[in-house]
Amino acid sequence: MTAEAFAPAKINLTLHVTGQRADGYHLLDSLVAFAEVGDRLCLTPGPDLSLSITGEFSDGVPSDHCNLVWQAAEAAGWTGRIHLEKQLPHGGGVGGGSSDAAAILRLLMQQGIGIPPHVPLSLGADVPVCVRPASARMRGIGEQIEAIALPKLPALLVNPGIAVPTGAVFAALKTREHPPMPDRIPEFKTPKTCAGWLRDQRNDLEDPACSVAGAIAGVLDELSETRDVLLARMSGSGSTCFALYPTAKAAHFAAYEIGAAHPEWWCRATLLS
Repeated sequence: MTAEAFAPAKINLTLHVTGQRADGYHLLDSLVAFAEVGDRLCLTPGPDLSLSITGEFSDGVPSDHCNLVWQAAEAAGWTGRIHLEKQLPHGGGVGGGSSDAAAILRLLMQQGIGIPPHVPLSLGADVPVCVRPASARMRGIGEQIEAIALPKLPALLVNPGIAVPTGAVFAALKTREHPPMPDRIPEFKTPKTCAGWLRDQRNDLEDPACSVAGAIAGVLDELSETRDVLLARMSGSGSTCFALYPTAKAAHFAAYEIGAAHPEWWCRATLLS
């Protein structure tokens, strides 16, 4: 029987790089939310593992063991046909591959298949937080997950059509010792109060990413000039940026403005939670 899974875009509302371990892994402190846009997967059990990919961003996505989706299925001991409808830009800082892999693990767990506890982190630092896609604080190398309640955040996601290698961004980071977020994240009643608190936080990879790919700075400038914008920031290691708004109507209006001015950019108005 075929089963379906949704893999939402993961948005780093904050991303503080707080250190680096001796083994090279970076220590992070990040407030993460998930969008209502994402990839879709269909799984059909069978004797052999196979992966087919279609969708807006299917070009260049591997359909073999190099894909995290394949690796997740293998790690779970599952075989069959997987179809991935790729709607999120890859190399875009929205956890597309990680969310896809996590969606596989989540669906298999819902079907009663046991997943060894080490598997999500073994697939990547973003996979554990994506297994249960709800707003959370992610710390350590991605293994420390704390649920955080957020209001629905009207947002606009924009990607300028470039993939930014994570390694190049971290290589451009001048220091790895930045302060974490405050110990306690307050409760927010509205998008405005949440955005006000977020303005005092950071994405430590934003400046390095802009030095690697100057188009990111252009996206942030455009988002900062949209009507009623509360906050504009880059997600993850780029190149996707987001802006927060007080209402969904304002986010959709901004999407119309940005889309009209830059039809080559990927623009999606959505809600984060």
